[in-house]
Amino acid sequence: MSQSSEITLRLAHDLHARPAGQLVQTVARFDASVTVSFDERVVDASGVLAVMGLGATAGSEVTLRAAGPEADAVLAAVMARFEELGVVEAEPSR
Repeated sequence: MSQSSEITLRLAHDLHARPAGQLVQTVARFDASVTVSFDERVVDASGVLAVMGLGATAGSEVTLRAAGPEADAVLAAVMARFEELGVVEAEPSR
């Protein structure tokens, strides 16, 4: 049975190469598919260029959606990694 989960994050910094790369690397470790939404655009979180191409800047809200057996776990891991990098401003909304 497939699970799905969603979080919305406010970015403290632009979603540039480093955080986008960390997002892609984190997602790759889990059995889940993840998308990132910003400003009515949705991209697969498995590609750095696609994530960077969203153009999400500091102060923007992005939504991450995951589906699959490890949907909750992948979003928790992404949130933890983004907190380590200082990418997010506050607690996520679900």
